[in-house]
Amino acid sequence: MPLFMDRHELGVGTTAEDVARAHMADLGIQDKFGAKYVSYWFDHATGAAFCLVEADSAEIASAVHAESHGMVANQIIPVDEQAVFGFYGEVSDPTEKGTPPDSPFRTVLFTDMEGSTELTQRLGDAAAMDLVRTHDTVIRDALGNHQGREVKHTGDGIMAAFDSVSRALQAAAEVQQALVGQGSPISVKIGISAGEPVAEGDDLFGATVQLASRLTDKANGGEILVSTTVRDLALGKGFAFGPSDVWELKGFPQPVEACRLDWE
Repeated sequence: MPLFMDRHELGVGTTAEDVARAHMADLGIQDKFGAKYVSYWFDHATGAAFCLVEADSAEIASAVHAESHGMVANQIIPVDEQAVFGFYGEVSDPTEKGTPPDSPFRTVLFTDMEGSTELTQRLGDAAAMDLVRTHDTVIRDALGNHQGREVKHTGDGIMAAFDSVSRALQAAAEVQQALVGQGSPISVKIGISAGEPVAEGDDLFGATVQLASRLTDKANGGEILVSTTVRDLALGKGFAFGPSDVWELKGFPQPVEACRLDWE
């Protein structure tokens, strides 16, 4: 099948999240057109995006963009498959294997032990600390298994970051499954959001971080509450979500839509 590369002049206000969401929309309908969007690249400094696509014609490749999100390319050219793969080597989909190291896009995950104060009062300091250690071990094992980075310990939980939405969801599900499998008395709440947090040293700040934290606050023990951005970026990756709902979150002027990950 012919191979094409296109260029989109999206503007400097465009984010990596915007481009990833558009790519996921392309993947969602590409089969209808008999096309395959192989990968994409995003130049954050200029707001330009490039797509590599297999399609019978340039018109078909453009039709996928037109229907999925409306951001039709400014230019599309046929490219030689051997030349492309010979130059780039293995070409992968960023939404499958994580964003490039210099990309600001991150998926942020928070955990929180439900009722930790009550556990301390009921069990005593030593026994409660044993449960915290169990929580930490389960979380860190899941981070290691899914290439997550621990940003910091919050006392009753852990904040972590991932380059991939899929890996964050897999890690969150693994945490809940592990705790149930162990018969642990710990009940953990998890919140996940995705976007472009501000990096300062080893820490992350900004609305993406605040949203993940607030979603954790709203979750019940044993639940994984995710932003609709996370849900949309996980389209076609085999995850199941409950219906979306709207929450009033502290620090957010407008109600926020979110949904639960079905991890069982």
